[in-house]
Amino acid sequence: MPPSICAVCKTNRALILRPKDHSKLCKPCFINVFEAEIHHTIISTNLFQRGERIAIGASGGKDSTVLASVLKTLNERYDYGLDLILLSIDEGIKGYRDDSLETVKRNAQQYDMSLTILGYAELYGWTMDQVVEQVGKKGNCTYCGVFRRQALDRGASRLGVKHVVTGHNADDVAETVLMNLLRGDLPRLSRTTSIVTSTPSLTPSSGPVADNTNIKRSKPLKYAYEKEIVLYAYHKRLDYFSTECIYSPEAFRGSARALIKNLERVRPSAILDVVRSGEDMARLVPGSDEGCGGACGSGAAVPAEEEEGGCGSAVGKSMASVESQLAANERAAEHNLETEILSKPAKPTPPPSATSTKGQKKPRAERTGGPKKKGPTKQVMGQCKKCGYLSSQEVCKACVLLEGLNKNRPKNKIEVGYEVQDVSLNSVRDELEAATLAAEG
Repeated sequence: MPPSICAVCKTNRALILRPKDHSKLCKPCFINVFEAEIHHTIISTNLFQRGERIAIGASGGKDSTVLASVLKTLNERYDYGLDLILLSIDEGIKGYRDDSLETVKRNAQQYDMSLTILGYAELYGWTMDQVVEQVGKKGNCTYCGVFRRQALDRGASRLGVKHVVTGHNADDVAETVLMNLLRGDLPRLSRTTSIVTSTPSLTPSSGPVADNTNIKRSKPLKYAYEKEIVLYAYHKRLDYFSTECIYSPEAFRGSARALIKNLERVRPSAILDVVRSGEDMARLVPGSDEGCGGACGSGAAVPAEEEEGGCGSAVGKSMASVESQLAANERAAEHNLETEILSKPAKPTPPPSATSTKGQKKPRAERTGGPKKKGPTKQVMGQCKKCGYLSSQEVCKACVLLEGLNKNRPKNKIEVGYEVQDVSLNSVRDELEAATLAAEG
């Protein structure tokens, strides 16, 4: 059987079967295609601004290492004008994070980037080893996720950085979509499926702006498959740490990951299909700023007709706009451009006149005389009264978790002292001689 020829250059021998679409590529073409797709994602979504200082969340793993390598390459090739630095978080996991940080230090030298390491012990007075010892292996990822997210913001504020990029890939986003669906947490889809998220700054009326607010976080690798990231790291001979976190097998994400991998075996495009479905559903969720252009997230009163259907009803967003949006996604998929396409929300239909409502049912609240259903209201952001971090509650989630940990921590250490007795043959002989002399006396 003759060797396969690269589908791009038509000259070199194909060595790589691309996981995303099963196209056969040679090594140089695969690297160029991978980097070109990341560049297209950056340009089409306008992720960066010239002269911007970007902190790369570096863990030493394949995702963050490939992200640092690709951003450095594209920054030099296309002249983005970015100032790239590395920001690492030390969770305090012996046998895992301490080894991976050594890889990050080597990457900082290889890519000529400055490195800043911030630890849980310094910020919270707890390491993840101590947290797991306290709460057990089930549920520990909740603590780590909350602490890590806040630690990245605090580290960025110390460095004077307003934009942090992370190595989340398409597999991670698809897993998150499934986790939110399985938990019934649809409102969170608008945040988890967006390529750009941010910690919004305080409004002028709510008080002074905190230093660690208004931190933008983005995912340039959102549409990159995990297998392709591994292939890129292998063929570029990148130095990365491949050991998985010792506490992650107990996480709920592992179940979603197993399901995604099984779907990928049957249908390679399943990962991006789940990501696109999550993006479409996020726009239909009531209260999503992305779904209705901010109308649902505002504090304005919601009409009774919109209460039942939300943003997905004929009032909030017509099916015609959804169909046109899906058609645009299909056109982009034909050109292998995995880019989030936003469509303008449909104009709301005018309220029916009094004459046209004859014979129609009134809303249940009017018929029963009960209170009207309130529409989703936008969160009012403020500062945590304990740590000053941005929060919609009086006390942020990190402080709530820390309070529970500190309550169960013993204030005084209990030490049991004991004397070590000498039981050697010489000591026994001396005791026998002393007993004999006492008996003779």
